[in-house]
Amino acid sequence: MKRLREDIACVQARDPAARSAIEVFLLYPGLKAIRAHRKAFWCFNHRLFFLARWISQRAVQKTGIEIHPAAQIGHRLFIDHGNGVVIGETVVIGDDVTIYQGVTLGGTGKDIGKRHPTIGNHVTIGAGAKILGPFKVGDNSVIAAGAVVLQEIPPNSTAVGVPARVVKRDGKRIDDLDQVHIPDPVAQEFSRLITRIENLEKEMNRAEENKNAHL
Repeated sequence: MKRLREDIACVQARDPAARSAIEVFLLYPGLKAIRAHRKAFWCFNHRLFFLARWISQRAVQKTGIEIHPAAQIGHRLFIDHGNGVVIGETVVIGDDVTIYQGVTLGGTGKDIGKRHPTIGNHVTIGAGAKILGPFKVGDNSVIAAGAVVLQEIPPNSTAVGVPARVVKRDGKRIDDLDQVHIPDPVAQEFSRLITRIENLEKEMNRAEENKNAHL
């Protein structure tokens, strides 16, 4: 009961739309998903794997939030709105974390064992962000909406972009973020391919000239 009161209080503190404790308890899908996860986590740790999965999948159907039963979640996690949130098996989440809708804490498919991220304390993860891989996002960091994080983020940092890069640390900008002239990775790859094709054409022309010269 103490943990439930704590969960409800954290929602009321962070969501200005929350009007009452009873509204949060009955109507907030993030709270329902977290409560279900605690039951699933207990079952998983007692080797009741099928039951753990059943509880987890029931929660997905009711809330649109998928949390693997083995994920380790700290105190006062707030999942706001929540639809489309996915939290993988080896994820570790610290205390006082806020996650918005569409967030994925997942893997890349390349790692074995610890495959998913570790999220520090007091971290905020914006809507649609993807954090993929077995690295840590440091305490008090902010991951911007839509960011794709593929490497470790230091504490007290703000990360933006695809792939994400740190633009602020300890309250100070470490790079001027130019929203207009951010390099386009697709355009860069096309440019590299065009250059490669041009070089190959030159080599073929030289080979053809050498062949003709010896005829």
